[in-house]
Amino acid sequence: LGRPPPLLPLCASVSLLGGLTFGYELAVISGALLPLQLDFGLSCLEQEFLVGSLLLGALLASLVGGFLIDCYGRKQAIFGSNLVLLAGSLTLGLAGSLTWLVLGRSVVGFAISLSSMACCIYVSELVGPRQRGVLVSLYEAGITVGILLSYALNYALADTPWGWRHMFGWATAPALLQSLSLLFLPAGADETAAHKDLIPLQGGEAPKLGLGRPRYSFLDLFRARDNMRGRTTVGLGLVLFQQLTGQPNVLCYASTIFGSVGFHGGSSAVLASVGLGAVKVAATLTAMGLVDRAGRRALLLAGCAFMALSVSGIGLVSFAVPMDSGPSCLAVPNATGQTGLPGDSGLLRDSSLPPMPRNNEDQREPILSTVKKTKPYPRSGDPSAPPQPTLSSALPGPPLPTQGHALLRWTALLCLMVFVSAFSFGFGPVTWLVLSEIYPVEIRGRAFAFCNSFNWAANLFISLSFLDLIGTIGLSWTFLLYGLTAVLGLGFIYLFVPETKGQSLAEIDQQFQKRRFAPSFGHRQNSTGIQYSRIEVSAAS
Repeated sequence: LGRPPPLLPLCASVSLLGGLTFGYELAVISGALLPLQLDFGLSCLEQEFLVGSLLLGALLASLVGGFLIDCYGRKQAIFGSNLVLLAGSLTLGLAGSLTWLVLGRSVVGFAISLSSMACCIYVSELVGPRQRGVLVSLYEAGITVGILLSYALNYALADTPWGWRHMFGWATAPALLQSLSLLFLPAGADETAAHKDLIPLQGGEAPKLGLGRPRYSFLDLFRARDNMRGRTTVGLGLVLFQQLTGQPNVLCYASTIFGSVGFHGGSSAVLASVGLGAVKVAATLTAMGLVDRAGRRALLLAGCAFMALSVSGIGLVSFAVPMDSGPSCLAVPNATGQTGLPGDSGLLRDSSLPPMPRNNEDQREPILSTVKKTKPYPRSGDPSAPPQPTLSSALPGPPLPTQGHALLRWTALLCLMVFVSAFSFGFGPVTWLVLSEIYPVEIRGRAFAFCNSFNWAANLFISLSFLDLIGTIGLSWTFLLYGLTAVLGLGFIYLFVPETKGQSLAEIDQQFQKRRFAPSFGHRQNSTGIQYSRIEVSAAS
């Protein structure tokens, strides 16, 4: 009747180590890029291509990974992704040219994207309703911890000969530990979890296990059958609003905002990296404690509301106190490269400074450089102003502000902290938790991967359009536009996203099948008229 005692710790380790590997691989390029630039003489364009190459593999994984997960199983997909990660890390560690570096990063991108999808699905199916929210959200916490660990290791290896080879190689450590944990966990998590929970009684008799199970094709995601179209609407809506609220791009200005309140040079970069990383960890841990109590829907609503208020606050402050547009790739000749984090603007930092992190989320967001070196854009709040030269974050800070401006800049800093926190306890962990719950087990892998591909594509669109948008309407109006999008996201969540806390995967599936997708679905969670009986599944079945 229960599971072996080590089950939950092992599931927790799989989730945490998977997220740690993902976060480490996202951020490790930030410390490796400067020595790579010196060893291979990389131009700005080549650095951008190297950083962005992770996206190529990740996009491919999001397109084909779902079929691999459904055909070969979640556990085998994680094992396979770790083998691919090992091959990619070996390629990077032994690379002697830019071609091999790009190939290695692409292979690693495929591995971490496939692993992220398989881990969330595997853990959600393996544990019960009361632990599912915490353990899946632990993946998000692992991402942030992995990012911080990569910064620490980058710093420790900064002066080591060929240190970048060691930076890439250490990514295999958490992947190997995760594989070791998987050896002690069951392989058929999807089969056992799908049938051991609450099964609706039909005519007073539970259906026979393994018989008459539905089969789904990929096109069923867009059909009315079993309300699959409604489920896909929920999944796509969450991943699109997660990106369209501009979260990756807002964090491009973290270092500028820190500098505007008096933290210049190294202090600004350290606070932007370690400070925001600590805020993200704290917010994610808060989400883990609340996701199975307050519920997924409540966290999404609260997070989206605070994101709308905070990013709008930054936009309003930048009307009164224009901020620098940010550093340029060509501003500092001996600069380090992009942070390699999701949504990074690709702007280069001073070589002596720790890199500035972006968000991890997406747990699933691509590395992308969007720097446009030949296209400066106007200052915030003044679309008609002539183009201003971009400034390096390593240059001296602006003159001491007046008391009123100082208060506004501290307000912008507070809004930034609120924005990061709101994303980290809302869209960050909960989006992927909901996606791992709402689809039938037979098509869950393909459905999750389909939504994940839109997540990467939306991040690509938002990142590429960022500088053009600022050049057209100004920084302030860009942030206000993100705030408006967050308000629309709030309405979408309120109307369409169901509450799934405390429910088995079978019960969630029954809710979608029994009811047509409608706005009222979002806030009526009782399943009246459906009786449930807990049944046991023997090992033989």
